[in-house]
Amino acid sequence: MNAAATPRKRLYQEIGQGLIDRILSGEFVVGDRLPPEREIAEQSQVSRAVVREALIMLELQNLVEVRKGSGVYLINQPSQDPEADTSANENSDVGPFEMLQARQLLESHVAEFAAMQVTKNDISRLRKALQMEYQHLENEDSDYDGDQMFHMAIAEATQNSVLVDMVKELWDRRQSSSMWRQLHSRIKDQDYRKKWLEDHEKILSALQRRSPSAAKEAMWQHLENVKQTLLELSDVDDPQFDGFLFNSNPVVAKF
Repeated sequence: MNAAATPRKRLYQEIGQGLIDRILSGEFVVGDRLPPEREIAEQSQVSRAVVREALIMLELQNLVEVRKGSGVYLINQPSQDPEADTSANENSDVGPFEMLQARQLLESHVAEFAAMQVTKNDISRLRKALQMEYQHLENEDSDYDGDQMFHMAIAEATQNSVLVDMVKELWDRRQSSSMWRQLHSRIKDQDYRKKWLEDHEKILSALQRRSPSAAKEAMWQHLENVKQTLLELSDVDDPQFDGFLFNSNPVVAKF
């Protein structure tokens, strides 16, 4: 009988473990500032988005503290026992930027197909979701129910239950993600949500016009805006960061 295969680490976990190894080797001691994200990214040959996720992992393990405008500081030494930090060995939590990239690829095509299938009832549900989002923003409510309702209504407009399940799974993973919550805990200003609502208006307009190409492009750009915004707002090293996300970011075709 074959032994169970060791679960493959996610890329951010590999980078995070590399930082832990450097700490254990004595390269950093409690109180030290870790290298800037850009430097770690260049050394590891990964994007800053992956480094950001690795630092969130260390933050959740109470190893580092993020100080806005200053950097990331070591506050505790990791255990020498690799089994002690169970969260370091947890493979179920997807990095928030990796999750957004998956959503961008899937939901842009879902929106494209939804534009071919959408009904008046679907449009009505989308308007209701958008109204809920505006109400939450006006009341300074941090609730994202309207946002989820909007995206799920688009999936339901495809009239394809498999696509609905796929989109719902990504939202469920976001809801249960400790890394997603940690990322958002750094962001206090909610003004960025106004831009996202404008994006939703463009998506709705494309669906109302039953334009698959416009719907696909609008959804792609919306989730690109989400990625860029979250990366910029959660940056702790350099407020002039250029927003680069992925080493191999797919390019949407011109419409």
